[in-house]
Amino acid sequence: MTSRITGTGSALPEKRVTNIDLQELVETSDEWIRERTGIVERRISTGDTVADLSAKACERALQAAGKTAQEVELILVATCSPEMLLPCCACQVQDQIGAVNAVAFDLNAACSGFLFALNTAHAYIQAGLYNNALVVGGEVLSKLVDWKDRSTCILFGDGAGAAYVEASTQDIWCPNGRRVGMESMVQGSDGTRANVLSCVQRTVHNAFLEQSNKEEFQYIQMDGQEVYKFAIKQVPTCILEALDKAGLTTEDVDLFILHQANERIIESVARRLKTALSKFPMNIDKVGNMSSATIPVLLDELNRSGAIKQGDRIVLSGFGAGLTYGADVFVWG
Repeated sequence: MTSRITGTGSALPEKRVTNIDLQELVETSDEWIRERTGIVERRISTGDTVADLSAKACERALQAAGKTAQEVELILVATCSPEMLLPCCACQVQDQIGAVNAVAFDLNAACSGFLFALNTAHAYIQAGLYNNALVVGGEVLSKLVDWKDRSTCILFGDGAGAAYVEASTQDIWCPNGRRVGMESMVQGSDGTRANVLSCVQRTVHNAFLEQSNKEEFQYIQMDGQEVYKFAIKQVPTCILEALDKAGLTTEDVDLFILHQANERIIESVARRLKTALSKFPMNIDKVGNMSSATIPVLLDELNRSGAIKQGDRIVLSGFGAGLTYGADVFVWG
């Protein structure tokens, strides 16, 4: 038994913030941002929460799959920017969409989060514990960004994407001879490089600790060069490992859907894999880096536009704070 994606959905805030708009906040330019990142604009929340955006994405994924919220057995929300520590975002989503029969909890693997959540859902389904799951990547990173820091505020956007994943108890074969469903997955973590990309939550402060300094809110801190070097080396490596596990090569893949962190990173990965850039769709120019939401939002965009067809073999791959990384190989259908 394997698992397959039968519906996708996404939700973005209405407000568009262009590079020109950012020129009013920090010393930068549209040309400077485009050249270094490929980003032209990003969506920024003016009130939408992670739960709000995630719930909308879930509703659209359910509609695409032809399912009701009452049929959902598991909800996994990958996020590093929830509004509340308690309750978890997934329980808020459960309430908003009316998935009264679902188990719900969150995962945090930063920008790799959607992949880790998808793999978790796949493992639950393979184990026979659940028959289906809503897997979500949702973020409102705009509240974690220092809008006076040019190195980070130009990069991030807000949004959510979701996939309805269900058990495939019988083999489904496509006309091209491929079997629908997950074929292999690879994931990993390197905690020794945690400080490369970080954001402090609440420090230890209680009645038994002498502390005179007032606690101040911390923003995202990033060593961009180190993240870049990690990504262009680790992403191709884990993609090749995932393909090797499935007995495949890059020539067997129709689309590589990567975390949309930086256009130059994606171009470098394509070169290292010796694969045409045309197999690496991008939407970073329109939405920026939405952390765990980038992969499912792009997946939904491609699915709804008809760019993904039954029998297509797809590689999903991401990397993020932790540092975390992963790659999945599956056949669409």
